[in-house]
Amino acid sequence: MKPPPFTYHAPRDLRAALDLLAEVDGKVLAGGQSLIPLLNMRLAAPAHVVDVNRLPGLSGIEAGPGGVTVGALARQAEVARAGVHPLLGQALRLVAHPVIRNRGTVVGSLVHADPAAELPAVLAVLGGSVRLARRAPGGSGEPAVREVAADAFFAGPLESAAEPGELAVSAFFPALPPRSGSAFEEVARRHGDYALAGVCAVVTLDEDLHVAAARVACVGVGPVPVVADVSEVCGRRPAATVPWEAVTEAVRRAVEPEDDIHASAAYRLHLVGVLAERALREAAARAAAPP
Repeated sequence: MKPPPFTYHAPRDLRAALDLLAEVDGKVLAGGQSLIPLLNMRLAAPAHVVDVNRLPGLSGIEAGPGGVTVGALARQAEVARAGVHPLLGQALRLVAHPVIRNRGTVVGSLVHADPAAELPAVLAVLGGSVRLARRAPGGSGEPAVREVAADAFFAGPLESAAEPGELAVSAFFPALPPRSGSAFEEVARRHGDYALAGVCAVVTLDEDLHVAAARVACVGVGPVPVVADVSEVCGRRPAATVPWEAVTEAVRRAVEPEDDIHASAAYRLHLVGVLAERALREAAARAAAPP
């Protein structure tokens, strides 16, 4: 398989990259985890490819009390090794294979917006955001920057809120609240394949170790990551007495899976319930564990 012909650009600074993106109809190349297969299978045929790997200042991983900011060129393997966020680490272990994680970027996966991918679900369940930059009006001065929340960033299958001329420069993953635990569960035909269905969960306990909040995000069962807040169903009970059957039914009602060549909608719906219970139980157990 060979990609269609395109003009290759390798800008050396952010302003040059944004100038290019404002003037040409092109695709951004960072890790290439998603773009290269699309090109080789002729599912994408951009006239221009803008390689941003030489741009300085976009590979940082900054952790603070409020959360983690991941730069556009930070590789998935680097973020996993950094250990800066428990749910990010749990999700990244499930992404593809080590050789792909060595090149693929966290932000690139978010922009690709595959509804079966793990990282969009992490951003969605945490209520994170993506920072987008574009050339300043008039072409001079500092780039124009906007922050897009996760619930507005994922617009549909393989469709994000990034507009033509914009470059995603970073993503922000909020920290877990105190007394919180997280977990990611999925089922795939082979390790590294896209999941038939997956669920990530965040559970927060109060001072008496009762469930104060519980949220899940589901992958592979809708056009975008499906987020369900099941705090009320948990009923502020101790985790051991939560009616998990009622909780999983609430999660199932939130999703609308479809049939495809890999699995039926009914099977995916069943998986979501099983995985939601596993993820919520594990997240609650981690939240209750001593620091």
